[in-house]
Amino acid sequence: MPDPRFFEPLGPIPLGEIALASRAELVRGEARLAIEGVAPLALAGRGQITFLSDPRYLSSLSSTQGAAVFLRAGDFAAAGEGPALLVTATPQIAYALAAQRLHSPRSLDALSPAIHPAAEIEDGVRLAPGVVVGAGARIGRGTVVGANTVIGPGVCIGRDGWIGANATLGFALIGDRVRILSGAVIGEQGFGVGVGSEGAMDIPQLGRVILQDGVTVGACTCIDRGAFGDTVVGENSKLDNLVQVAHNVQIGRNCVLAAHTGISGSVIIGDGAMFGGRAGVVDHRRIGSGARIGAASAVMSDVPMGETWSGYPARPLRRTLREAAWLARMAKRRPRAGSPDEE
Repeated sequence: MPDPRFFEPLGPIPLGEIALASRAELVRGEARLAIEGVAPLALAGRGQITFLSDPRYLSSLSSTQGAAVFLRAGDFAAAGEGPALLVTATPQIAYALAAQRLHSPRSLDALSPAIHPAAEIEDGVRLAPGVVVGAGARIGRGTVVGANTVIGPGVCIGRDGWIGANATLGFALIGDRVRILSGAVIGEQGFGVGVGSEGAMDIPQLGRVILQDGVTVGACTCIDRGAFGDTVVGENSKLDNLVQVAHNVQIGRNCVLAAHTGISGSVIIGDGAMFGGRAGVVDHRRIGSGARIGAASAVMSDVPMGETWSGYPARPLRRTLREAAWLARMAKRRPRAGSPDEE
């Protein structure tokens, strides 16, 4: 279930009501079945509703522990005997509508004082003017928070941290000795979008951000919360200014990401990996421990442990250098008499 510190549970809700709200047809199961929450197919359990929209995950459908599944009519036969089934042409959109009905992100109370009375702030914390701290937030001893920074409900910040001015922190668990520079945004909703007959729709992001001990986050860097699980930055990793880390990304320990690096959703990065400025990685890729990605490279496939890649699309460095040298030689060649290049 989504972390109740950050998401208010609105269930249980009868399955028939969810079917109506999500515009799906209940073709198997009891309308009075109580649904408490949503979850991805592989993680769904008792009382939870999930969805199948990608044929690659058909094998998981028959083994899901979820109480109910949104799916297309053509996938009905693969469902086995277990969950209740709701047929729809757009399972992901139906899932999003159900998630909105079952979970509500906790937000700041406009009628409460700037420092909510239910916040827990240890001795030795220094808060600059204009700081806002939500209900249930916790800030550890020795942490300094800059002017006009907003710390949302339930956020936990460890000891001896430093947070700059105008930062926004929500849906996050932050370790000791973490530095977050001015203007950073931690825990906002990631870019999850489903497309249905009525156009594009935001998919609720029900996960968290975890920043482990010793992490540094640069100015105006954005780290999105997970879609359901967590976005994680490992111990002592350092993110430069203007870095983008999308939902569900897992960054290992002692990684370095230079300015303007962009990591797409569900990328897994091993310990000690390094990224030059303006490097980018497409979604669902793995970057091995100790790998190095050159500046302005576009990574479109998995990078093995310890290798250095560069270029667009990124390839092993030696290959990139050989290709660049070949092109340079070809560019210097004189055109033959009568060839089109001579004109």
